[in-house]
Amino acid sequence: AIHEVMEQQTVSIAKAGITTTLNARASVLAAANPSYGRYRRDRTPAENINLPAALLSRFDLLFLLLDRPNSESDIALARHVTHVHRTGEHPALNFQPIEPQVLRAYIAEARALHNPIIPTNGTIVERTTTF
Repeated sequence: AIHEVMEQQTVSIAKAGITTTLNARASVLAAANPSYGRYRRDRTPAENINLPAALLSRFDLLFLLLDRPNSESDIALARHVTHVHRTGEHPALNFQPIEPQVLRAYIAEARALHNPIIPTNGTIVERTTTF
């Protein structure tokens, strides 16, 4: 069913003796965890996620969010989560967060002035960042 929606932008419905086809004007955002709980860089995304390549190819963009194992950051995250559950409050921040109005203005400016760069040679652009 999802193949039809993503490829032909229609949904076929057959219920209670009524068969119809409806237009599907929606974006599809999906999330998947890797097979066996750990992403293996020596495998393709299709092999890691265990979804057919025919289905993955229908997505315009594919983002991989990889969590590299790090015991220090894992312990810090666990402490944060347990603190919030115990006290019902977030701990004090050691930085000044960006005001929502500033972030909205930045996003609006990026949308208005900058066009995305799409590679013409069909290559996949890989960009990594750490938080």
